[in-house]
Parts: sequence; C-alpha cells; structure tokens
Amino acid sequence: MATVHGSTVDIHTEDGTADAYLAYLDDGAAHPGVLMYMDAFGLRPQLERVASRLASAGYTVLVPNVFYRHGRSPVVELPDFIDPGQRPEIFQKVGPLMQALTPEQVIRDAGAYLRHLADIPQTAEGPVGVTGYCMGVALGLRTAGTYPDRVAAMAGFHGANLATDASDSPHLLAEHITAELYFGHADQDAALPPEQIDRLNKALTAAGVTYRAEVYTGAHHGYTQADTANHDPEATERHWSALLELFNRAL
Repeated sequence: MATVHGSTVDIHTEDGTADAYLAYLDDGAAHPGVLMYMDAFGLRPQLERVASRLASAGYTVLVPNVFYRHGRSPVVELPDFIDPGQRPEIFQKVGPLMQALTPEQVIRDAGAYLRHLADIPQTAEGPVGVTGYCMGVALGLRTAGTYPDRVAAMAGFHGANLATDASDSPHLLAEHITAELYFGHADQDAALPPEQIDRLNKALTAAGVTYRAEVYTGAHHGYTQADTANHDPEATERHWSALLELFNRAL
C-alpha cells in the first residue's frame, strides 16, 4: 500500500522564495494537484496533517507559507494548542501579517504556486483544486477568479471577510470564476456574518457560478483545526465529506 510522502519545498515567486509543504502518495503515479491555503496561524504540523490526509485520498497537495515575505515557517511561534481567548498576543502577532498581504501579492503568488504544482512530476496534467481555511478562503476565491483556466474546483471552510464593502472584496471576482465552488460556513462566526454570506451567494448566483454553500450549525470560526480551541470534530468530518465529494467529482 502506498504511503504519503511529505516534505518542505521552496517555491520561487516574483517577490522571493516561499517555503511550502508538499504531500503526495509515494506510488510513482501522478495525481490531481491541490493548492491548499493556510489559516491565519500559518504553516504548522496541524496543516501538514490535513494535507497528508488529503494526499492519502489521491491528491498531490501543496501548502505554501503565504507569509514568506516575513520569514520561513514558523513565522510566528505558536503553542501546541492555540487558544486566542487565553493568549490574545497571538493575534497581535499574526494580525499585522494578514494586513500586510495585499490582493496584488496574493495574485502574483498564486501564479507561482500553480506553476510549481504543474511542473512537478507528482501532479497529473489538467486543472487543479484549491481549498482554504479562514483567511485562506479569500485567497482561494482570488485564485479561482484570476486563474480560471487552472482551477476546476475550490472549497472554503470558515472563511473570513469574503464579501465586504471594500472595492477589492474577494466576492467581486465572481464573474471571472469558472470553477465549481463549495463553502462550509460556521454559523458562530463574527468574521463572516449572515449579510456577507448573502452577498457572496447573490454575487455567485448572478455570475452563473456553480456552487453550494452550507452553514454548519453550532460551528465556530476555525472548526476544522484540531490544534485550536474552536475545533469541532463533527463539523470537521462533515468538511472532509464535502471536500472529497467535490474533488473526486471535479478533478
């Protein structure tokens, strides 16, 4: 039986070198590529475990450190168990990193990440999947909207600030998206209130995007991350079912 191989790789971008985690089945075959965007806490063992589980289902998964301009992972030292309620200084450290990442940088970087996936022998030819968590959902939307010829499916979970009043809000790229989308929103999530979910849905519908958006009752922001205080095991397994159903069908 094939095992999952995981390693750190470097990706050359227009602005420097991004470190990333690459996971794939060590079976000598090429598998559909998946670009997985991190949450605000960054590239760490928890995300490596998520990537490895996805790889075990038959995908080649790349998880870049999107904060690479500020250093290699871990950019911010984190405890083994993350509870921002008890450790407010964590957000004091990651907040400025999030704010510093501009949409223009995200788009440039996404091109480099997609090229890297396409160029390695472990990735099968054809469009890829994108998935993201927390801030990574916005990055996934921007990637799908900017590289529609490369992205066949995008799934986002407990996303934040997806449909704001800003002139560069991610939802405004809806008209350019050709990928099939899935969203697993958390209903206990101040980072994506109901009015933003409604605005996102209306933009996708108006653009003719094929998508499904579900609200996970009782789930909090960050519900998929087992190393955080907001982890919800039941919602996490629901997310896995939805993610694999989409990718298995669309990739």
